[in-house]
Amino acid sequence: MAESNQNNPGGRSERLVWVALAGFIAAIVLFGIFSLAPGNRRGEEFPVVSTIPEFSLVEASGRTVTRADLLGDVWVADFIFTSCAGICPVLSSRMAEVQKALVERDVEARLISISVDPARDTPEVMEKYARRFGADPERWWFLTGERDELYDLIKSGFLLSVADRTQEEADADGGELITHSDRFVLVDREARIRGYYHGSDREAISDLIEDVSLLAAD
Repeated sequence: MAESNQNNPGGRSERLVWVALAGFIAAIVLFGIFSLAPGNRRGEEFPVVSTIPEFSLVEASGRTVTRADLLGDVWVADFIFTSCAGICPVLSSRMAEVQKALVERDVEARLISISVDPARDTPEVMEKYARRFGADPERWWFLTGERDELYDLIKSGFLLSVADRTQEEADADGGELITHSDRFVLVDREARIRGYYHGSDREAISDLIEDVSLLAAD
């Protein structure tokens, strides 16, 4: 046998190449399996950013909603106000797209739109706004509350910006009286923030829908 190998070095080299190739293919397959495994994928893509603190807000139906009411649910939050003529209608349209996609996928997740203008956005006003965007009241809630509590929750809890502007400032650049983030926030069943997404970006919304589906399946 040894003599045969010596007399056919090309055959031995060819076998070594095939062995190496087979090993390489096996490594790729194993890598693909582990990288697509839900636990591994979620661990890499959903780092824990922060935890939402306790809060008590009022829903469009008039009932009180607290942090405890959302524990156990995967949820997505955004920030709007109903008199906004700029980014808010876009954000609500995007949230309506998220709602539609999750229903089609049979994914259980809560959608939360928080008003940054509690002086104007009473539960009655928010209920009318919710109907405008086809919000399912069992799935998509609109919340408001005391201004100081809301602003503290947005800044310290969601780690996002919100600020009032004077009428002069708004008139000077044609902007709104309230500035706020356009981010959608992905929150897990333990009220932990797991990701931020630009609400005005369709690609980011597609990513959000995929990520909600993954997180809700966990």
